[in-house]
Amino acid sequence: MKIPNSAPLQRPSRPANIGFTLIELLVVITIIAILAGLTLSTMGYVQKKGARSRAEAEIAALSAAIDSYKLDFGDYPPMSASNTTTAGVYSNLCPTGGGKVYFEPTAGMVTNSKFIDPWGADYLYRTGSAATNNVGFFDLISTAGNSNDTTNWIRN
Repeated sequence: MKIPNSAPLQRPSRPANIGFTLIELLVVITIIAILAGLTLSTMGYVQKKGARSRAEAEIAALSAAIDSYKLDFGDYPPMSASNTTTAGVYSNLCPTGGGKVYFEPTAGMVTNSKFIDPWGADYLYRTGSAATNNVGFFDLISTAGNSNDTTNWIRN
């Protein structure tokens, strides 16, 4: 018996595999998570470095203003009653009732008539014999966010 000519057997057509497998998606998500972690940890370091640079610049500017005040009055601005804050310095460098202004603070640099560092703490100011870093002159110090670790303090 003869079999009639029939069309060759064809596989049913399927759409081509488009898309990703679950493994591929998990690998991509893992890589993105690793890169995000590296970026975020670097940003914290950059913020700390920026705050430190800002404090160094503010101390340099305040030191110049304090020296200018000394040239006019023959002595450094007096310390405040607590001997640690810059309240007395602020009232002398930035007088509100008239007189020569020796320093114009930037936004966020003054709270309650005291100069504050980028970490929100008061700058420390000592003059005369109380100045431990520059005896006979003045000390202007930022604790750099940690009042216990004196090795990382920023000084004039």
